[in-house]
Amino acid sequence: MNVIAVVAGGTLGTLLGERLPSRIRHIIMQGVGLVTLAVGMSMAITTENFLLVLVSIVIGGILGEWWRLEERLDRAGEWLEAKASRFPFLARGEFTKGFVTASLVFCVGPMTVLGSIQDGLSGDYTLLAIKSVLDGFSSLAFAASMGMGATFSAITVLVYQGILTLGASLFQTVLSDAMITEMTATGGVMILGIGLLLLEIKRVRVANFLPALAIAPLLVVLWEMWGPR
Repeated sequence: MNVIAVVAGGTLGTLLGERLPSRIRHIIMQGVGLVTLAVGMSMAITTENFLLVLVSIVIGGILGEWWRLEERLDRAGEWLEAKASRFPFLARGEFTKGFVTASLVFCVGPMTVLGSIQDGLSGDYTLLAIKSVLDGFSSLAFAASMGMGATFSAITVLVYQGILTLGASLFQTVLSDAMITEMTATGGVMILGIGLLLLEIKRVRVANFLPALAIAPLLVVLWEMWGPR
């Protein structure tokens, strides 16, 4: 359902983007960037301990730079762009930027984790249905301004959310409410970085911070064991 929503929104956005003047596409991008900043801030302030978020981001960023995650994701986008270049309709716009940006926005957030786990455990897809609607409209906006690359982020959604859903029983056993809270806040900081990128304020290599999402719950465990009471 989520994949179909992204594909449908992205395809419609690409069709509309061809017919929109550049200034209209630019203002769409600015609007999406502003809303992305707002979403990131609302997620970031849910934290109960900003120190954990800070350490998660720093350690995650170091690991991401070491593993060159941004570079690898860019290469994946370029590979898809090369395949899509055979079809002029698909190749319009900033393909790689659209693919990477949309992949991060759609896969970093509490609804992704909670919705997938809930679906995998009980078959309740309510959260994922809501996320699908939001992602569909976001994909439309991304594709209208950056091209069909945003639509191909559906592949990332399929793989990432599929893994979470299939491993739901394990993740539910391991993740506590406190862990999910700090993962959400850490993801929010990353979303803020995407907002800055979309507004062309600062290029932040957001993908290199992805390990922070795994670091955050580990730090929660350590804090609960040895942190101040």
